This record gives sequence, structure tokens and C-alpha cells, in this order.
Amino acid sequence: MRINERMKIRSVAGENIVVMQGDEGTDMTRVVALNESALLLYNALAGRNFEVEDVVRLLVDEYEVNEENARKDAEVWIADMKKNHLVL
Repeated sequence: MRINERMKIRSVAGENIVVMQGDEGTDMTRVVALNESALLLYNALAGRNFEVEDVVRLLVDEYEVNEENARKDAEVWIADMKKNHLVL
């Protein structure tokens, strides 16, 4: 997987939101906000290919969480990213 490089993070009113650059970005009917952990993962993985294991490792290293819980969270994060077309 790879984070869609057309997406950029912007801070708006204290929220971190994902904005698509280019013509498609003019439709603001849908906004994706990232919480602290989602932003950490997004920034750490941007610009490179990654797998579920990479996300799990980042979560385990950053937060005091076991691998089982990190894997569940990683799978949810990846599913949400795919649903919102943020990963290719």
C-alpha cells in the first residue's frame, strides 16, 4: 500500500484534515479529519510503500499497546484509509 500522494494534511480550526490537491479537491462535500494517532501513522508512512506490519510496529513503538491490539487498530486504520481513498 501507499498513501495517495495527491493528499495533503492541513490544519484548520485546530483539526488536521486531508485535502486532495488539484481539480478533484474543489469538492468539499467530504472532509476527512485525522486524530493524533492517525496523523502519526499518516506522516510516518507517507512517501513509501507499507504493509500492515509496518503500521503495527509504529503503534507498538509509539504507544504502550500489545501487538494484538495494535494489529486490530492497524486494520481499522487501513480500512478507513482505503474507504476514503487515501491509500492506493
